[in-house]
Amino acid sequence: MEDVRTYAGRAGSREVVSTATLLGQVMFLVGVALAFLVAGSYIGRDLGQGTAFTLFLVAFGMLIAQSFVERLRVGTLAIGWLYAIALLLGIGIGPALSYFIANDPSAVTQAAGATALITVGMGAGGFALSKDLKAWMRPLSFIVLIAVVISFAMLLFSSGGNPIISAIIAIVSALLIAVNFNYLRKHGTAADAVWIATGIFVSIVNIFLSLLNIFGD
Repeated sequence: MEDVRTYAGRAGSREVVSTATLLGQVMFLVGVALAFLVAGSYIGRDLGQGTAFTLFLVAFGMLIAQSFVERLRVGTLAIGWLYAIALLLGIGIGPALSYFIANDPSAVTQAAGATALITVGMGAGGFALSKDLKAWMRPLSFIVLIAVVISFAMLLFSSGGNPIISAIIAIVSALLIAVNFNYLRKHGTAADAVWIATGIFVSIVNIFLSLLNIFGD
């Protein structure tokens, strides 16, 4: 029997949504956010390091704001907020990504391929796991928020960074993907779509940056 959940809307109405529908909504949001990330990386390919880092910090601040403001997690404004974060993150990583594409394109290809495999594997594992991982969501989310700054800084200001730190960051981010998919199946409602998509998107970016640090050594 198809898993169906409801939630009370702001006007007191109730929207019925199946797990399959919610999964489709979340992955659509993630896909569009990744498209904005790619577009941003092209726009910001010629920026200086200082400007790129400043825009990245703005995006990070927007992520923090989303964690505390409900209106930035639910509804049309939240969707626009997610896409703005993705665009700014893309602009921020643009110069570093442009450097790797020009000087070490195989590192970009390997990092992108490995990120896709990890995302699919951890997503499927978390979705299928019978154990409820909800308790891990908040601590892992805060760890990943901090980790994305570390991985970006290593990418932008050092030659490849520390592979051990990068590996740890990638592992934690992969775990959060599993937790997000597990939460989606067990507890998710339509009101959760944007912030679940944000968590998955940020984890994907974090894994990619960490692997780029590793493969770029």
